[in-house]
Amino acid sequence: QVQLVESGGGLVQAGGSLRLSCVGSGIIFSINTVGWYRQGAQGQRDLVATVTSSGRTNYGDFVKGRFTISTDNTKNTVYLQMSSLRPEDTAVYYCYAQKRGTNYWGKGTLVTVSS
Repeated sequence: QVQLVESGGGLVQAGGSLRLSCVGSGIIFSINTVGWYRQGAQGQRDLVATVTSSGRTNYGDFVKGRFTISTDNTKNTVYLQMSSLRPEDTAVYYCYAQKRGTNYWGKGTLVTVSS
């Protein structure tokens, strides 16, 4: 059974930084695609960043160099380092993993950016 558990969300002022973490069980991150999506007040879940087993990264257009995805294979953890945060980055951030064609999601962690 695949489980993804996020942590690191919270309240931060505009211009600040946060690092999100996601620990996986029942899945080996290094041989699968993992990453982050977010869902804001509009209700749409948008791609933030993913990384494939070959290390190829993909970022949402709105990231524009502000966020960095990384993994620690020894801890089976994926991180999202976010900087230069804006109020419009306020959302629930979900950890994502794809294993054998099936998508898995964490429960999400709330990030609130105050102006």
